[in-house]
Amino acid sequence: MRIAVTGSIATDHLMTFPGRFADQLVADQLHTVSLSFLVDNLDVRRGGVGANIAFGMGQLGTRPILVGAAGSDFDEYRAWLDRHGVDTESVRISETLHTARFVCTNDADHNQIGSFYTGAMSEARLIELKTVADRVGGLDLVSIGADDPEAMLRHTEECRTRSIPFAADFSQQIARMGGDDIKVLLEGAAYLFSNEYEKGLIESKTGWTDAEILAKVGTRVTTLGAKGVRIERVGEEPIEVGCPDEDAKVEPTGVGDAFRAGFLSGLAWGVSLERAAQVGCMLATLVIETVGTQEYQLQRAHFMGRFAKAYGDEAAAEVQAHLG
Repeated sequence: MRIAVTGSIATDHLMTFPGRFADQLVADQLHTVSLSFLVDNLDVRRGGVGANIAFGMGQLGTRPILVGAAGSDFDEYRAWLDRHGVDTESVRISETLHTARFVCTNDADHNQIGSFYTGAMSEARLIELKTVADRVGGLDLVSIGADDPEAMLRHTEECRTRSIPFAADFSQQIARMGGDDIKVLLEGAAYLFSNEYEKGLIESKTGWTDAEILAKVGTRVTTLGAKGVRIERVGEEPIEVGCPDEDAKVEPTGVGDAFRAGFLSGLAWGVSLERAAQVGCMLATLVIETVGTQEYQLQRAHFMGRFAKAYGDEAAAEVQAHLG
């Protein structure tokens, strides 16, 4: 099963200021702020929704096709993804813009001052999925994740026109979207992903009820944080899958992306929705135990041991047959 993953490609530049921002602000001079902070460290991390999901799928051996836009500074990031089983040949490289970048400084009180540079991400709207499909011999599913909004709309319409099944996954972009755009992006989706809060926001912005939305998509997948995930389909009993026990809760960034990577890999393997969700929850657990969205290591024996403990030997044997 060939799955294309569309979405943002970015790097995060995270810095730590040992003092407090509040101590540097003068109340009656806030209209002319001009500050510079000497920071103790710089942590550069690979990120972006599309790249995070593709990385996780690559770790599971399902060879995803990453579709997005980056700058000429993408070479090192591309090499990293290539080494971890991601097909990056359909990433568009901008001739003028840098790869999207989040630059953030945290202080001792965990306050943040940050900026997000969209950069080359805006050129994702210029990518045609037909070109991708022709290169790889066809697409069985396109996951449409948070990206340039025009790109998300274009990819969705092209999937409908070309009868390619697609998964709608708005995540970070849902806050800036209106109800009409959300309706366009979700109607006819084979899968609709969201967390519990986003689920309510989708219903509020579209004016559609839970039942109405469920009737417009094939499968609705709602992540529930520490409670796991719920999967719903019209006329079927909901499937609920819990999370494995965590060794430690280190950092939650990228957990949702990892779940999607595991779930989509399960679909690629042809296992049941329940089993796919279990793989997603296990991969998400590895991420929450690690600082960084792509810094975890998937050691297969360790992964399968924990999977069997959480979901049983029969489930583990089925997954092991695909994981190798």
